[in-house]
Amino acid sequence: MFQLGKTIVSEDIFDKDFVCNLAHCKGACCVDGDAGAPLEKNELKTLEEIYPIVKPYLRKEGIDAIESQGIYTTNEFGEHETPLINGTDCAFVIFDENKIALCAIEEAYNQGEITFKKPVSCHLYPVRIQKYTEFSAVNYHHWHICDDACSLGKELQVPVYKFVKQALIRKFGERWYTELEEVAKKHNK
Repeated sequence: MFQLGKTIVSEDIFDKDFVCNLAHCKGACCVDGDAGAPLEKNELKTLEEIYPIVKPYLRKEGIDAIESQGIYTTNEFGEHETPLINGTDCAFVIFDENKIALCAIEEAYNQGEITFKKPVSCHLYPVRIQKYTEFSAVNYHHWHICDDACSLGKELQVPVYKFVKQALIRKFGERWYTELEEVAKKHNK
């Protein structure tokens, strides 16, 4: 681990490879698990504002989940998450003709209807951020459902930090990412 500004970064983001392989996993990260996508406080108002635009993209089950639970839920630790459909699928999940899970928020973004791509925690995956009082920890999260993504990343030689470049810039800024690249160069020597 190393410190970069107010972050403590795991070297796994340099050492592990990753490229989403939706053809194999079918977007399992959006439908497996026991919690919704983590949300930042500044995303809560955004979700409320964009919901009327995103709603037509949603499945009936997603609309029902959101309208019964709210745009977001709050767990026992006071952290905010997207609501779930029957305790599994994210309420914002939709499926394409190949049964691949997609994000309704991202679909609205791709159609130019909104400027919010999706929750930053989703954009960052497989990187997870844990906030502490004085710093944030930036870690690689290995989940067996992403083994095909690890294999594809290794085949294409794409380390995690490069795969999530835009998300890391979105979260921490261009300057932080430029400094991260400098650390990566030294790390890889």
